Amino acid sequence: MAVSLLNSYNVSDLCIGKPALRSLTPTATVAEALSLLKRGGGAVALWGPPETNPTIVGRVCMVDVLCYLCAEENLSSPSSALSAPVSALLSEGSAGLVRRVEPKTSVLDALDKLLEGAQYLVVPICKRSTPLGRKKHSFTFDFCWLTPEDFVRFFLNNIAFLSPTPTLPISSLGIIRPAEYTIHHSTPAILAVPLLRAAVAAQSSVAVLSDDARLVGEISPYTLSLSDESAAAAIAALPAGDLISFLDCLTSHPTSTMRAIKSQLKSQNLLGMLELLEPDVSSSNSSIVSASSSGSESSGCESSDEEPTIRRIRRNGSYTARMGSKREDAIVCHEWSSLVAVMVQALAHRVGYIWVVDEEYGLVGIVEFLDILNVFREQFREQL
Repeated sequence: MAVSLLNSYNVSDLCIGKPALRSLTPTATVAEALSLLKRGGGAVALWGPPETNPTIVGRVCMVDVLCYLCAEENLSSPSSALSAPVSALLSEGSAGLVRRVEPKTSVLDALDKLLEGAQYLVVPICKRSTPLGRKKHSFTFDFCWLTPEDFVRFFLNNIAFLSPTPTLPISSLGIIRPAEYTIHHSTPAILAVPLLRAAVAAQSSVAVLSDDARLVGEISPYTLSLSDESAAAAIAALPAGDLISFLDCLTSHPTSTMRAIKSQLKSQNLLGMLELLEPDVSSSNSSIVSASSSGSESSGCESSDEEPTIRRIRRNGSYTARMGSKREDAIVCHEWSSLVAVMVQALAHRVGYIWVVDEEYGLVGIVEFLDILNVFREQFREQL
């Protein structure tokens, strides 16, 4: 029955209601990419050289910009780095990670492209005509992104056809994998940059662990996608635990927090990074946005300047008791959670993964969207 479901749907059904993607030309700069990302978050497509048949060759997001600014060669002069071509944001081996599929492609064939290594699919969604003269027109296409999230949502909407697999605990499906990207809360956040790059490619996240290997938060690409360039300065200056406290704030940061960041940057002689915190650079841009919480103790965004250092990470379970209540908090499940519950939870929080923890919030592993899609793909193979 699951196979018959797929045979009756094609890629165009997954594109209904999706907006046209935003794009940049090869001549654009990193600064232009940053400006476009701050106006709407998400990601933008990068077109290949115009002298050839232009195609979409990459996808860049705010995390790509932040990691680029925090690269060793750019730390001393991030403002100069912003003038580089936007192609500098693409990693080596990125060719082929964005694949075009046609609207009439079957859902199963498109799914196979993701499971074979494509990170994102682009689909033409409409054809626009531009008059060139009498009876002559130029035709161009608008495109949209398709991601693993779109396929997981599709299967959730048709969950009845996939029974009984969605009701099984994730531990019985063999999809809990070891967490690859982890960092200790006292480790400098700058050391998480290679992990963040890898996590973005895998559509995963970086877990922040306590001394006893409990999950106390995460450096989430989704949260960072809502930020501006000031987050690069925080990454360069703060330990990982303090970075998630920095991301804890709503629309502005306490004076004490900014003072601590500036002091640390000066002590490391990273004076160029201070420019990312100057009012004329970032005051008109969107500050890091996270879900609100009531009370100064829980939010960590006190306006008082009495405390000279940044709030340290909560320990002994007090932090994990509210895990998932704000955007920078990790979204978790347990080994006995059902597959459908994990799907619902991940989709509700707009993340492509769920951390698996034990009763004490010890990190057991992670379940990612591709793991879930592989389960359904195997189910289809068994029915062929």
